[in-house]
Amino acid sequence: MGEDVRKVMHRHLGKVVAGAAVAITATAVLVGVTLPESASGEEGSGGGPQSSSAEQGQAARQQPGVVEEAPEQGKTGSGRDPLTDDEMKRAQSLAAGRDFRMSSEDVKGAKGPERLSTDLAELSPDEVGAADPPRRAEVTYYDYKDDTYVTKTVDLGSGKVTGTDTQHGVQPPPNRDEVMEAARLLMADKLGEGLKKDFKDATGKALTRPDQLTVTGFIYRAGEGSNPGPASVQDCGKHRCVRLFTRVVNGPWIDTRQMVVDLSAHKVTKLG
Repeated sequence: MGEDVRKVMHRHLGKVVAGAAVAITATAVLVGVTLPESASGEEGSGGGPQSSSAEQGQAARQQPGVVEEAPEQGKTGSGRDPLTDDEMKRAQSLAAGRDFRMSSEDVKGAKGPERLSTDLAELSPDEVGAADPPRRAEVTYYDYKDDTYVTKTVDLGSGKVTGTDTQHGVQPPPNRDEVMEAARLLMADKLGEGLKKDFKDATGKALTRPDQLTVTGFIYRAGEGSNPGPASVQDCGKHRCVRLFTRVVNGPWIDTRQMVVDLSAHKVTKLG
């Protein structure tokens, strides 16, 4: 899926198409099984040594009590040019203010929300066609403290956060950190014994770290499709849950499709 489509998807999550476009069901996952090499599309995200993204990296944690200033302007784009690296860093720094960091949690339970994306914000109708339209960025997060999807709008010119949108039940695709944490939780659970056994059979080595695998994650929501799933996954949708596609790095696939990892509750469930 192209970058423009990616941006449109992020901009509209939880607004116009939160229910239809964001919900990644078991049906979508099973399509990925048919075409495993393309399973890391917009519905999910990959992790492991072969998958990386600067966009998905976590923001650096600030020490409590530190009063930070807005970063310097740096290199800026014009019009509807994509955000420059400097603009992205500036937007992320401005959006993750101290109060927000201290009151939120990431996928590992550390202070600060889980950052998902940083995109150029849409223009209002009266700004479209302007000779010098404003440059604004939308930075999206998932706050595991209360399972909320948060969008911060930053005016890059003034250096101010001009809007905050908080929603429950919106589940955008997981980022790399979330996928790798889901793999770690699966490996640590008794339901991950099969994964470790298959890895040992395929490689002759013990599976001790998630980065020994190439992993793709897809959001799982309960109650959608023909199979609502067991009672143990009924919070998925309100909670952030993922299903994993795993393979040995440069090696065979290991079937983990029946496992659902609830990142909010830190538990693993088997479907069926």
